[in-house]
Amino acid sequence: MSVKSNSNVPLYILMVNMFIAMLGIGLIIPVLPQYMLEFGASGSTLGYLVAAFGLTQFIFSPLAGELSDKYGRKIMIVSGLVLFTVSQWIFGIADEIGMLYLSRLLGGIGASLMIPSMMAYVADITNEQNRGKGMGWLGAAMSLGFVIGPGLGGFLAGYGLRVPFYTSAGVAALATIASLLILPETLSKQSQLEARQSKNKRESMFRQLVQSVKAPYFILLILVFSLTFGLANFEAIFGLYVDIKYQYTAQDISILITVGALMGVIIQALVINRLLQRYGEKLLINLCFLLSALCLILMLFSGNFWYVMIITLIFFAVTSILRPAINTMLSKMAGDEQGFVAGMNNAYMSLGNIIGPSLAGILFDVHINLPYTFGALILLFSLFLSLAWERSSQKRKLQSTVQKNRPLGEG
Repeated sequence: MSVKSNSNVPLYILMVNMFIAMLGIGLIIPVLPQYMLEFGASGSTLGYLVAAFGLTQFIFSPLAGELSDKYGRKIMIVSGLVLFTVSQWIFGIADEIGMLYLSRLLGGIGASLMIPSMMAYVADITNEQNRGKGMGWLGAAMSLGFVIGPGLGGFLAGYGLRVPFYTSAGVAALATIASLLILPETLSKQSQLEARQSKNKRESMFRQLVQSVKAPYFILLILVFSLTFGLANFEAIFGLYVDIKYQYTAQDISILITVGALMGVIIQALVINRLLQRYGEKLLINLCFLLSALCLILMLFSGNFWYVMIITLIFFAVTSILRPAINTMLSKMAGDEQGFVAGMNNAYMSLGNIIGPSLAGILFDVHINLPYTFGALILLFSLFLSLAWERSSQKRKLQSTVQKNRPLGEG
């Protein structure tokens, strides 16, 4: 198969499998707190389990990106789905806390293999003009699976508290089989061979992070981190925040999260490509960072349900634009380093998923408003960072143009 294909069939297959994988994650959300009570686990234990997933995802993401360049996207996607299937099954049969930690550690490795390889896959089958559309569709599939999952998980829990975990493992196994049998490889054998024969020795994860700092797209990776931090900060304590401060019911919270996530799905599936083509990635990134920061601040002022609904809708809408916009810029700047960049993208995203919820919980215990106040400051700092990077890039381009146009005798 050619690297660039006019057929959307591989993208559709990828979307279906991403949807199934995210459905599996969403299934367990409504039963997880009650499930943890069976083990007599505390809130801190739940936090450590979240961190365990993010930790292995962070450690293995750079390696996974390089492996996808050397051995192809398909084998990494299938391997990630296999580990995710095993992870969910272990969580379902667990009878001690240690098994839960093992499950989460394996799940993080699975995500590190799967997600950057899927992003690199989309880059392989799209050109620069349609890449935003491809990234948007993939993001929509992720969001839709996550939206539908909790409702289905709550229904399945009526048949037993562990049923959602077994179902999650089952649908992940189906995604694995579908990918193995149907999904074509996009990276040519020649490209894989060249990557394997490359004399550039793989650096450690920390060295790769240092290497990413020197890359021209480093600021974009920082923006990936801050976006993920802001999202995780918002979602981690949202239910607890509106419950304690505004006395919202579980049904109220479920409606807000579901409607907000559906808004993100619609934007990523139908609108994102038009926005990127009309306004460009830079303008959208700057505007969305500003609006997302304002949303966190506005959350502090009223508990009216419809007010919170509007703020939540806007927040999910702008963050659903931000991720594909940043990913599209990263992909365009990556050149032949799609696998490495996708791996580092996932690594910075993992850091946001580790630090965001942890810090939100700590700040929440200090003062109920602190998580959203600090989150807003991080997002505003990201806006200023993006603007400064843009000005610096324009200045370098101008200097380069002046040097090229300068007569030979000058200087």
